[in-house]
Amino acid sequence: MSVNLRSVFAFAKEYHQKKESQKDIQYGTAGFRSHADNLDYVMYRMGLLAALRSRAKASQAIGVMITASHNPEHDNGVKLIDPLGEMLEQRWEQLATDLVNVPDSGLEAQVAKICEDEQIDNNEPAKVFVGMDTRYHSPQLSRAVVNGILALKGTVTEFGIVTTPMLHYFVTCTNTQNAYGLPTEEGYMGKLIAAFKALRGEQAEPGNYRNQLYYDGANGVGSLKMLGFIKKLNGALNVKVFNSNGKINFNCGADFVKTNHRVPEGLPEEAALASGRCCSVDGDADRVVYYFTDKEGTFRLLDGDRIATLLAGYLKDLIEQCGVQLEMGLVQTAYANGASTDYIVNRMKIPVSCTRTGVKHLHHKALEYDVGVYFEANGHGTIIYSDKAKQAIRAASQDESRTEEQRKTAARLLQMIDLTNETVGDAISDMLLVETVLHAKGWNLDDWLASYTDLPNVLEKVYLADRNVIAVTDADRVVVAPAGLQDSINEIVAKFPKGRSFVRPSGTEDIVRVYAEADTRENAVQLAFEVANLVFDQAGGVGSRPVKMEG
Repeated sequence: MSVNLRSVFAFAKEYHQKKESQKDIQYGTAGFRSHADNLDYVMYRMGLLAALRSRAKASQAIGVMITASHNPEHDNGVKLIDPLGEMLEQRWEQLATDLVNVPDSGLEAQVAKICEDEQIDNNEPAKVFVGMDTRYHSPQLSRAVVNGILALKGTVTEFGIVTTPMLHYFVTCTNTQNAYGLPTEEGYMGKLIAAFKALRGEQAEPGNYRNQLYYDGANGVGSLKMLGFIKKLNGALNVKVFNSNGKINFNCGADFVKTNHRVPEGLPEEAALASGRCCSVDGDADRVVYYFTDKEGTFRLLDGDRIATLLAGYLKDLIEQCGVQLEMGLVQTAYANGASTDYIVNRMKIPVSCTRTGVKHLHHKALEYDVGVYFEANGHGTIIYSDKAKQAIRAASQDESRTEEQRKTAARLLQMIDLTNETVGDAISDMLLVETVLHAKGWNLDDWLASYTDLPNVLEKVYLADRNVIAVTDADRVVVAPAGLQDSINEIVAKFPKGRSFVRPSGTEDIVRVYAEADTRENAVQLAFEVANLVFDQAGGVGSRPVKMEG
């Protein structure tokens, strides 16, 4: 096999040109995202980079996922998946940014530089898996990715329409020689459903738990795949799917529910009237939130913080019951509700770490524990079990010196591990985990909500001329530039009981997000309003001044 770089880039200039007017973009926490019309050349170049990454990783499979997740329908995006299902290595994020932003005339030299710097032999095999979400422009953009891979003589496996977590799973299975499972849609569904049914047992509705879930598919791939799951569940969980064939993420999905704090459009009437148990996933099904309407007609949200505490508490009980000594920890971001952190540390007695926003940061930190639970408040998260933990739990399940109950509990933990997609946040896997724990406890959503009371919180946006004037540290919780801004924020926060506020620049647009929480909704709104206007004045706000949200 011989790769002719010159012909590769002649093809790029002919079919996947980068226009001179197109602005530089940056590989962020979720890869590249933009309006779909701007992404053809980006996709081609990410195909090139995926082939190079595979060769740099001893010809292991690399994933390329085409999705814009919770973004509007007109957007799309692309991100690379490393050999064990991880996000792309941070150093290669910069290589991706550099490769995408060079003009066509510099593309050949840029690829040659990556090959030289990373000592890549283009005579070695390259294996790339490609998946996409349901956006109407995804097939065309997928073709551009495939062209890039083939231009560098890579081997492509196209999985078509899949959830993002499924592609992570396929990559991991392949690179572990199927030790993690079979790298097919049937293998993925079969593993999760077998574990779920084993954990579920025969009793359908213990305690206050009811075997009925309303599932908002965000008009994306999550609805499509859930319809397939329902057939294989055979009533082990009754799921009614809604929002399955409209505009992706439009007035529905996990991000809409979390941001607007209200039910999505399309919710069946009986779900709202009968305190139905509802969940929403996002466009590519890597995040999930739960919610219901209580007897007083009030909307109640159970987000990623709630999911983390529910799962961590249950796992802690199982670990203690089977007598295995493991270090467990929970990882959050600054957006986690202060009440959840207090509950985890002081009531559940589980250590909590705080990282920068972005799943890759939480995932990396969770690897430091034997059992690491991580969730962002938006509902994106999972659980990671170390090899030590898996070996200890498996040994306990077979240890005749332990009681029968301890061995059964250890076996249950092994099923929980199989039900978990450890590679990345997975809305379907996480949903099945939540249903398992609620079923085991005999809880409805009122019972779950009663475990602790969230502090009222508000999220505001401030538009700036240049977001880069804001610099933060300490897991995004402290502003270091402009000088004096953090001191002024502290002065405002001090006026409010249980007050907490921080600001964080967006990774993709010139806005700053202001988070505020306090003892009452009124105080949280006022705190957010004052901090947002402070940022507007001291950091170069543009457009209209921030206005106070409704109390």
